[in-house]
Amino acid sequence: MIFLELVLQNFGPYCGRQVINLNPKIDGENACPIILLGGMNGGGKTTLMDAMRLALYGHRAQCSTRGNLSYNDFLTQCVNSHTPPLEDTRIELVFEHIENDEPVKYRVVRRWTKEPKDGKDQLGILDAQEWLDIALVNIWDEYIENLLPLGISNLFLFDGEQVKELAEQETPPPIVVDAIRGLLGLELAERLSVDLDIIVNRKRKEIADTQDLVNLEEIEQKLKVQLQEYHKIERQFQEFNQTLLEAETKQQEAFDKFIAEGGKIAGDRSQLEKQKYDINSAAEKTRLAMGELAADILPLGLIEPLLQETYIQGEREFRTQQAKVAYDLLLQRDQRLIDLINQLKISNKQVDKITEFISSENKKIQQDTIQESWLLTDSETLNQLDNIIHHYLLYTKKLTQDKLTDLRFQEEEIITLERQIQTAASPEDYQRLVDNLQQTQKEVAQAKATCEIAKSQLNQLESEIRNTKKSLEQYTETNIDRKHNEHIINAAAKVQDTLKLFREKLTLRKLNKLEIEVTECFRYLLHKSDLVHRVAIDTNTFSLSLYDLNGKSVSKQRLSAGEKQLLAIAFLWGLARVSGRRLPVAIDTPLGRLDSSHRGNLLERYFPSASHQVILLSTDTEIGKHEVETLRNNQAIAREYLLKYNSSTRQTTVIQNQYFW
Repeated sequence: MIFLELVLQNFGPYCGRQVINLNPKIDGENACPIILLGGMNGGGKTTLMDAMRLALYGHRAQCSTRGNLSYNDFLTQCVNSHTPPLEDTRIELVFEHIENDEPVKYRVVRRWTKEPKDGKDQLGILDAQEWLDIALVNIWDEYIENLLPLGISNLFLFDGEQVKELAEQETPPPIVVDAIRGLLGLELAERLSVDLDIIVNRKRKEIADTQDLVNLEEIEQKLKVQLQEYHKIERQFQEFNQTLLEAETKQQEAFDKFIAEGGKIAGDRSQLEKQKYDINSAAEKTRLAMGELAADILPLGLIEPLLQETYIQGEREFRTQQAKVAYDLLLQRDQRLIDLINQLKISNKQVDKITEFISSENKKIQQDTIQESWLLTDSETLNQLDNIIHHYLLYTKKLTQDKLTDLRFQEEEIITLERQIQTAASPEDYQRLVDNLQQTQKEVAQAKATCEIAKSQLNQLESEIRNTKKSLEQYTETNIDRKHNEHIINAAAKVQDTLKLFREKLTLRKLNKLEIEVTECFRYLLHKSDLVHRVAIDTNTFSLSLYDLNGKSVSKQRLSAGEKQLLAIAFLWGLARVSGRRLPVAIDTPLGRLDSSHRGNLLERYFPSASHQVILLSTDTEIGKHEVETLRNNQAIAREYLLKYNSSTRQTTVIQNQYFW
């Protein structure tokens, strides 16, 4: 089995659609086992592991952040905070495996929204041609159990915390114990033992003597009567429930009629009258404000074009007055200039030209001074007129328009309230609607009380039925077991013993193979080759014991924290090898507390050999610059990704062909 591609859309911190190529094949002929994904703590590494588990197992997935959440709440929690309400959250996992000696490819698609329909996701299984395989969707849980059983999935998809827990505990945690039992096939023998117990109970009744049958029949008759009474009350309970539903429907209809015919408005009539009074008062204030505006400069808006013409004429006359003053000054200056020229020794011809030029210029200025003045304006008057036209009048007109809008809105509200008040039911009709609504509420209360009584009777009968069944079991154990020891029961007991022996021998044989694998893996990873010669596994607790070359026990306390972690990794590695399944390995935070020497052994010996596909999710301190260069030089890395987390937006982006270094 090989994971080829993981697609995340609006899942956890991953906003939008992001595609991660997990194929270890570099080209058609060459492949490297390791897919390296780097990210800081909280950047979404564990989310990728959860996505793979969720894609494969759905509601059965053992995800890190689910805890005690229901599947519906967990799916809602996984939706990215920036996702629009109607947009899908989506996970796609593409994998390939061998089926009937031929490679087959499937794309597992799970999608949901912020409020998942029926509390579930929508599952789709697409084949290599992207066709939906409905038949496979219906049996997906059974199908994936044959490929990668949930019970042993944690041996292939594990994180540093799991390794840390396994390293620190004397006995493996329950999740690893369950995986070991699944590998050893012990649950099959236990299931057979339970089935034998069922057969023995059936045969005991068949071989009971006459008095035993009478006693059994009395108990069974009592149980039969109780069951009949239970079914009778259960039917009544269903009828009462139906009556309750009908009463609730009738109550809702009465309430709707109460609203439709003005009952609620009649009840709120005083509130509506108060609202109408308040809005009338506000409208009157608006009218007064508009009157004040009309008493000010607002009427000037009627002659605004005349005001503009007045302002233009005033400016023109003001410039004429300035030209007259300037003309008199220029005449005096020109005379002084001509006198100066006459004193200078300049020819008469040149003097005449200068005089002619000055005279021509003065005539042009004189033309600007001959216009008549009607308004006799000054600069202050013009400034006041400009402020009135371009500031005060514009502001007053806008304020007046706002007041008109407010008044129009208030008048519409008054009309709406008057219509509501007019549609309110009369006091007689209002009382009729209230009485009808109260009657339906009373019927609902009575129906609920009847249902509660029936439910209480059912609970009491359930307790009595349990006691009767217990008496039947006790009678069988204390009487039939004591009086009869026939062939079938004896044979079943012998089979039980055989199963117990089979389970013990199977456990020993499988554990012996597991011990050899774990020992080989641990010695391969440990740079102190003389420290541990053999690793033994307890048949009951599956705890690990270490022995040196002389067969003496080696205390786990002699191991450093890093060596304990290597032992835990060797244990998981050995379990994976014993499983005989060719499956990918995904490791989150793989190098927790290892020193440089142990890291080197893990980098050079474990990661390239753990599986044909190894997905590493690491921080920059675990697989640092030196470590990644070592893996690159050993040509162990097929693809690299960097999970770039933006703390301000709380979003993670997958950057291809890039690591921290």
